[in-house]
Amino acid sequence: MKDLVCYCFGYSAGDIKQDFLLNGKSLIMEKIIQEKKFGGCQCATKNPKSR
Repeated sequence: MKDLVCYCFGYSAGDIKQDFLLNGKSLIMEKIIQEKKFGGCQCATKNPKSR
């Protein structure tokens, strides 16, 4: 099983690391932050820890 960091979008720690290596920053983290800001995530229902 992947080491999921984001249950809403299915990103793993490896995905974020690879994204950082390819782009010099994490575009995935930027996307997650924006989605959370505008209510586009479902952390409370998808994350087993409800966060």
